[in-house]
Amino acid sequence: MLNRRQFVSVAAGAIAGFSVGSLAKAGTAKKPNFLFVLVDDLGWADLRCFGSTFYDTPNLDRLAKSGMKFTDAYAACPVCSPTRAAIMTGRHPVRVDITDWIRGNRPRNPKLIAPQDRDELALEEVTIAEVLKDNGYQTFFAGKWHLGENEKYWPLAQGFEINKGGFRRGSPPGGYYSPYKNPVLEDGPKGEYLPDRLTDETIKFMKTRDKTKPFLAYLAFYTVHTPIQTAPRHLEKYKKRLADMPQEDMANVVAEHKGKTKLWQDRPDYATMVQAMDDNVGRLMDTLENLGLDDNTIVIFTSDNGGLATLRGPGLTSNAPLRSGKGWCYEGGIRVPLIIRAPGLTKAGSESKEPVVSMDYFPTMLDMAGIGLKPKLHADGHSLVPVIKKGAKLNRDAIYWHYPHYHGSTWTPGAAIRARDWKLIEFYEEKKIELYNLKEDIGEKNDLAKKNPKKAKQMYEMLKAWQKEIGAKMPKPNPNYKPKP
Repeated sequence: MLNRRQFVSVAAGAIAGFSVGSLAKAGTAKKPNFLFVLVDDLGWADLRCFGSTFYDTPNLDRLAKSGMKFTDAYAACPVCSPTRAAIMTGRHPVRVDITDWIRGNRPRNPKLIAPQDRDELALEEVTIAEVLKDNGYQTFFAGKWHLGENEKYWPLAQGFEINKGGFRRGSPPGGYYSPYKNPVLEDGPKGEYLPDRLTDETIKFMKTRDKTKPFLAYLAFYTVHTPIQTAPRHLEKYKKRLADMPQEDMANVVAEHKGKTKLWQDRPDYATMVQAMDDNVGRLMDTLENLGLDDNTIVIFTSDNGGLATLRGPGLTSNAPLRSGKGWCYEGGIRVPLIIRAPGLTKAGSESKEPVVSMDYFPTMLDMAGIGLKPKLHADGHSLVPVIKKGAKLNRDAIYWHYPHYHGSTWTPGAAIRARDWKLIEFYEEKKIELYNLKEDIGEKNDLAKKNPKKAKQMYEMLKAWQKEIGAKMPKPNPNYKPKP
């Protein structure tokens, strides 16, 4: 029997890829390049084109106007490492056994003992970089990796030929200004800004690449993850914007279980980081145009989880109208911005409401590259080409989240399922389920579990059946738990 890594070399020919650009005939089309941009902790409402009224993102707004915006795109998990593994493999975090950020949260005196998961993306897993590389692509990585404590699991071992800055850490150890204290990124001049530097490295790759081959350039910004460090070039504008904001008669925070959720976007320091990231996306798009690559380069832009809105004290940003934020299975923790620009496929300024998820990018890129789908690899992903090209609905019964861990946002172990307009969340500590109709209640304010027990039971049984089928590890009662007085 072939393992997954050996399977890469075997023809899988399930579905022929759609050609991109003007070279449309199968077998003669020039393979497209891919620029994949992943932002850390960027909230669904952190972009102007997704509803922000405080942050400016002119370049991403421009990208959305030239491609397709997905309003119902999801991260595979409400925290980073599982989502990153899902993007890389097209497989659910449960399948790759990375269900928490590496190395996770270890609370004192938990009511439940969370299951142990892996601290690395196993080398037996096959990544999108490996498949593309085996099909003649050059592969480049820059930024946050966070998929292995040991160097043998870092990007160079997972299909990337170049690695600029990707190692074990999930936040920049030296902060956002050089010196970076990063073992795989040389320090720049003192005070050099990390997002600018990672973009410089990506642009350098695109300029010096082997021009006879297509490429995958994967840029995973560390920003806008903590530490929150101002990008000074935008600070005065946002200070003034805050000063000019009307003080509406509403609370700035709302209680969320044991935490508090921020309701306004009003932090100038965070805003400067969002716009500085946007500046660099603009530089990338300008480079593609200047190099004559824009007509044959597919751009995918997204985030690894929702914005950090909920903590014991209020978070950094607001995901409103979505509920809560990073770490939670409410929409604010898992719904993320997604923009795809695929020349010849996406219609400028188009929008899709089809629910999609991190695992879908792997088969989408294979399909667009004309390589053919490999469903035994990307077992939980669906190609988005039919959605982009025809507005089709995916043949998917539901999207599932399994987060059986504690998180600093005050989330306690649980899981969730979305089946079309319906969403169910299970909280293991409380032995409670909540049911929402997202079409009518995007903010998840009206729990329908008691009003519609039939739908709640159906959704709950779907979730349990999926967990059993996929082998999800469950938390167990802590025999030494001592309730707080």
